[in-house]
Amino acid sequence: MTVDENLLKSLIDFIELGSSQFTLHLKDNSYPLTQVLVTHSSIPVNEPTTRGGVYFSDKFAYKMKGVVTDLSIIPLLTKKMLGPNTEFGELKITTSIDDKEQTKNVEISTNLTNSVQTPDSIELSMIIVKLESV
Repeated sequence: MTVDENLLKSLIDFIELGSSQFTLHLKDNSYPLTQVLVTHSSIPVNEPTTRGGVYFSDKFAYKMKGVVTDLSIIPLLTKKMLGPNTEFGELKITTSIDDKEQTKNVEISTNLTNSVQTPDSIELSMIIVKLESV
């Protein structure tokens, strides 16, 4: 995982202010991502490990949740989900944050761990694998 801790703290602070707008980029399309939340929490492993020979999991991870209201995204998520699918891909999310009176464009790469569909939206649960200022 490549995460700039200072940038992550700035991102979390900015989210708490409710000022940020996120965009999920998938298959040459862009989808607004709303109700975004970033947390640091434990993963159900006893020690850092490679899970299923597919991806590395530490004991703790930065998790991200967000909601997409455009349901046309659902078929595009099929190959992005972790789990039985061994050929998953990362989701790219972008935003801009104001950090110390300057605007930074931020790119977040995540692994999709879960999705919950409702009649008018889909909630995505992800693990942040890379966070960088671009």
